[in-house]
Amino acid sequence: MIRTDTARRLATGAAYGGGGVGIAGAALVALLREEARAARRRVEARTTKGDPPSGDGVYGRGRGTPIVLAVLGDSSAVGLGVHRAAETPGVLVAAGLAELAERPVRLVRLAKSGARAADLEVQVDRALAERPTVAVIMIGANDVTARTSTAVSVGHLTDAVRRLTAAGCEVVVGTCPDLGTIRPIAQPLRTLARRWSRQMAAAQTVAVVEAGGRTVSLGSLLGPAFASDRTMFSVDEFHPSGAGYAAAAAVLLPSVADALGVWPARADRGLRSLRRDTVRPVAHAAARAANRPGTEVQAAEVAGSDTGPRGPWALLRRRRPTEVPTPEQAEHAEAEAGTPVAG
Repeated sequence: MIRTDTARRLATGAAYGGGGVGIAGAALVALLREEARAARRRVEARTTKGDPPSGDGVYGRGRGTPIVLAVLGDSSAVGLGVHRAAETPGVLVAAGLAELAERPVRLVRLAKSGARAADLEVQVDRALAERPTVAVIMIGANDVTARTSTAVSVGHLTDAVRRLTAAGCEVVVGTCPDLGTIRPIAQPLRTLARRWSRQMAAAQTVAVVEAGGRTVSLGSLLGPAFASDRTMFSVDEFHPSGAGYAAAAAVLLPSVADALGVWPARADRGLRSLRRDTVRPVAHAAARAANRPGTEVQAAEVAGSDTGPRGPWALLRRRRPTEVPTPEQAEHAEAEAGTPVAG
């Protein structure tokens, strides 16, 4: 997700025209640079050193060939900021999926801290060798902080999703989180970070749905809950804590399970829809999802057609976040499977 140079990269992008700030004048540029330096000093003193254990292994019991869950992306997919594998999103989703599917799940974490969308090519190469059943991708924040062109970043993500779906793998993408809640980043840089990350999330949604995957808006993971609750952040105030990653897993798991056909229909009963009509052109769906954390977007049909006069159709769905195993329960599930979790 984000490293210690995040604020500096944001400020540099703004200074040279990113987000339309380049013409704002020398005073604003100087202010942004000073905010970036202050944020960098604060974070460098607290940054977690090293990634948590991968947690790779088989989770749950049951008959049948294990579901292979591949986790790709950046440090948000790695779980940077926690120390136990059982607190990482991959382990939490794997343990929860094993319970819902009543089948074992084999977790393969291929994500790397600091990764950008361009790094997905290598990760997908490795994933395809594992013949994944479903892949979870969490990417985009580093592209925002580096001010990578949205078109370039989304192009790499599109290629990754297409390669995975062509191999018969279901794909769920957690879109770029709202970076505007990062506490060490002051205003006005924080406002720019929020705008850039939401633009990235919306563009990711359009591309992923058209490429055959589905998305889940992760704005909530660095959104209102994070803004008001410091326990959602790890000590560096950039990356989520164990509680924060549990929140991520809780919104990702229903979509992963649904993609595999093991999400119980009763779980969605009684939920209020976004509006009376939840099927929209994908561009409109993407814009709405970027501003509504926890929203799932997937391809849809209207009157037997997947495309309308304003582009492909997409279904927006707000699922109720499910309970995910606690770190202790995840570790117990792993121990029962006979493959102990490190960490």
